[in-house]
Amino acid sequence: MRGYAGKVNSERQEPSSARVPFATVLASIGGLWLCYFLLVTIRSLLLDLGFEDEMLWRRAVVCAASAVIMLGLWLVLRLFDTRPLWAKISAALLLSLPISVLLAQANQLVFADLELRAWKEMAEQQGLRVRIEESGDLLVEAPVPNLTREDGGPVMVPIDRKSEDARFWESIAELAFGRYFMSLAWCALYLALLTGEKARAAERREGEFRRAAKAAELRSLRYQVNPHFLFNTLNSLSALVLTGKTAAAERMIQMLSTFYRRSLANDPTADVPLREEFALQKLYLDIETVRFPERLQAEYDLPDSLANAQIPGMILQPLVENSVRHAVAPASRKVTITLSAREEYGRLVVTVADDGAGGRREADHQPGFGIGLNNVHERLAARFGDEANVVSGPTAHGYATHIRIPLVGQARNAA
Repeated sequence: MRGYAGKVNSERQEPSSARVPFATVLASIGGLWLCYFLLVTIRSLLLDLGFEDEMLWRRAVVCAASAVIMLGLWLVLRLFDTRPLWAKISAALLLSLPISVLLAQANQLVFADLELRAWKEMAEQQGLRVRIEESGDLLVEAPVPNLTREDGGPVMVPIDRKSEDARFWESIAELAFGRYFMSLAWCALYLALLTGEKARAAERREGEFRRAAKAAELRSLRYQVNPHFLFNTLNSLSALVLTGKTAAAERMIQMLSTFYRRSLANDPTADVPLREEFALQKLYLDIETVRFPERLQAEYDLPDSLANAQIPGMILQPLVENSVRHAVAPASRKVTITLSAREEYGRLVVTVADDGAGGRREADHQPGFGIGLNNVHERLAARFGDEANVVSGPTAHGYATHIRIPLVGQARNAA
């Protein structure tokens, strides 16, 4: 018990929060930057900005570096997976600020020299000249109309000057602004994926709880059969001992031991092949034959094609027991109990019938009648839901109960 308690405590301490799989995170980040790469490339081609060959590989490098940086964002953001939603949103808003600056710096580092060349080319198209002074400042010059130098060139006068620091931070600020919203967009996607994973985890837990409750219900109903059967059998054994039939009592004890060894060997919530269920009921009827040697006769009709069909273990026990108690015990003649199975429209039909006083059985209202049948109803409803059906009632020759359930595990060599 100590070990079991420790196991339960350790399970309670394990975090129950769901996590977005790494492959999903990687796919979302890769998809984001691949989409950016394609859109910016298409835009560049449409606008004919020039330097397309050089910009293409530089753009690929920037996207790859940005994906790595965003993986770093995920490593920090995932620490907030178990926190409330407001904490996740706050973390996304704050963490995206330094990430956007890093993304902008990566872009600036890769495109720095190409950006200056692009400015120079655009300036030349407008008749301007761009150059970097020794101080690192960017100087933009324009020609003075009607003035030329001695060498015949135009006289250029400065019209704009930007320091190196001003150019750097202006570029970083412009890029970081756009990258910030890209980072927030991915954070929103990640939070949506996380919410989906938590919903699926909740569904799985609910399914596990539902299955556990169903198994507990099946186990409880299944165990109801054992004490009921044992009570009746011990009464029969007591009667044999009191009447001095020691040989018959010894035989019954041996068969009773075999019956319980077989019936308790299987999982109470598991299905068993129909042939095993028939064999178990035959063993039970053999036990009752010791008690009623002149009044009980059993017949079995199980086609080979249905021998492997699955059925809840000991589901027939209460029905067979009812036939013994309400048909054989009060009778003064031989009563035949028949167990049969057949396939009907793709469903398994198992019948427990007897030729006893079936017409009077419901009118007698004997104590205990109906408990076994209710147990069968509840077990089949728990196992198959609306797909199971039980019909009981008197027949022209006695009483019969028909069980209809889905046909599962039919033999491969079925005819």
